[in-house]
Amino acid sequence: MRGGGVGGLCPNPPAALLDAQPLSQPRCVSVVAAGMGNQVEKLTHLNYKEVPTADPAGVDRDEGPRIGVSYIFSNDDDELEQQQESGHDLGGEHPALQPYDPQLHEVECSVYYRDECIYQKSFSEEDILPEEGDEGGRGHLSTYTPENLLNRCKPGDLVEFVCQAQYPHWVVYVGDFQVVHLHRLEVVNSFLTDASQGRRGRIANQLYRYKPLSPAAVVRNALEQVGCKDRDLSWRNSECFAAWCRYGKREFKIGGELRIGKQPYRLQIRLGDKRSHTLEFQSLEDLIMEKRRNDQIGRAAVIQELSSHLQAAEEEDEEEDEDHHHHPGARTAVE
Repeated sequence: MRGGGVGGLCPNPPAALLDAQPLSQPRCVSVVAAGMGNQVEKLTHLNYKEVPTADPAGVDRDEGPRIGVSYIFSNDDDELEQQQESGHDLGGEHPALQPYDPQLHEVECSVYYRDECIYQKSFSEEDILPEEGDEGGRGHLSTYTPENLLNRCKPGDLVEFVCQAQYPHWVVYVGDFQVVHLHRLEVVNSFLTDASQGRRGRIANQLYRYKPLSPAAVVRNALEQVGCKDRDLSWRNSECFAAWCRYGKREFKIGGELRIGKQPYRLQIRLGDKRSHTLEFQSLEDLIMEKRRNDQIGRAAVIQELSSHLQAAEEEDEEEDEDHHHHPGARTAVE
């Protein structure tokens, strides 16, 4: 069992609000209150309505101990991919036969380390220029059949396979129609068409904004990890593994960053109508886990969750205004 930290508040979770557990299992939230010297003073379990939220104006207050939320994950989220491969969530049909529109199903978001944007998924005007053979999407977020991807990939490329109601699966293309990826708690070498499990995919080199290693170094990083599994793994999901191979940053590894109470990472989720919601995290790995959860439940569910949370937060803020009392935490802003 591993925990991840996020300084923001999730709304009351529906049944789908799960990371790595089957949908029938509950999910818990731990709240840690840190005092002076970042020493943990209290560990308790609250329901979502009891977790404090922010001043709606986005004003952070440093009065008193800071409150953070820690997600508890029972499994690597790629284990859930194994359960979904049978296609029972898709009515028994092959996932490639399902209609898929990135703009309809995927969440637009940006990731910041302090004030630097390190990841962005956006369907803004500069990203929607159609490409030759474009199907089910536009620009660099276009998706293609596995066979079509083989004509586009070069050694060292990252590929993201996507499908409605599933976690994205990331692989590293190493040449000769083969990829290396984290699958079922083991780093394996597969043919790209096999690794896709019939899902559509895209070349994902442009999503993270870190400077990449040379293609030869990316391939070498991937191949050297083949056979690594179970307790020897340094990654909780396929995205963290693939991104580490390409960028070589320890932040993608389990425990790659110290959690000392600070929350330098921000996940900004676009809600449309020039509105966004921001969650704060102690580490990049924790943020990626939440981002992947959003990808798995889909855009409509994320917006519904946040809308419910925002409505509840506004009601609580009205009551707090009467008492002249505010709490720090997640915030919603108008862009």
